[in-house]
Amino acid sequence: MAVDATMPTTVKSAAATPPATSGTSTNTTSSTSTAGLASNFQTFLTLLTTQLQNQNPLDPLDTNQFTAQLVQFAQVEQQLKANDQLTSLVALQKTAQSTQALNFVGSTVAVDGSTVAFNGSATWNLNAAKDANATITISNSAGQEVYNGGYSLKSGNASFVWDGKGNDGTQWPAGNYKMTVSAKDSQGQPVTVSTEIQGVVDSVDLTASPALLSMGGNNYTVDQIKRVIRATTSSSS
Repeated sequence: MAVDATMPTTVKSAAATPPATSGTSTNTTSSTSTAGLASNFQTFLTLLTTQLQNQNPLDPLDTNQFTAQLVQFAQVEQQLKANDQLTSLVALQKTAQSTQALNFVGSTVAVDGSTVAFNGSATWNLNAAKDANATITISNSAGQEVYNGGYSLKSGNASFVWDGKGNDGTQWPAGNYKMTVSAKDSQGQPVTVSTEIQGVVDSVDLTASPALLSMGGNNYTVDQIKRVIRATTSSSS
């Protein structure tokens, strides 16, 4: 198996082949609530006026109590209007998130994870806390080990590209495959190695909140994206 285990940036198991928005029901409900409050406010004023007209002259309504009732009702009205504004801001934020999600369709992105959809080639990004000797194991969806190899990792980022071949040369079919990494430094102490998976975003579900990006049959939110990988093209004269 052709592997250059000394490369600090890219490790290959073998020669890699080139590879609704929501409606306006919330706004309608908020407007109805405000209209209902305005109607209740008029009713409140009517009752208050009637109370003043028919109060006992010998025991009139306390001025402080009268003022407190007006202030309390006004505070409720202001709070409901503030809620209307917040609802509008939330709707605008959701629209912005959906627009942002659509921009990722067709892009190659990297997210935290260890399970990737293999279809001709699979890529994992690795990040080692320090220089280490690592054992990389790849298993299929049934938990069966399909590949195992030892590699020298440099501190920082590296990539591992798998062409789907096992240690015995068997070509494994398309499907989901999981990578596990066990690494130790020169002193034999464990070294943490984080893994990311990368793939092409093929669709976006705008009916979900937040919007979900589909990549290799798995769904991710925009905030799970760690980086976007720009495709490199070579020009020939």
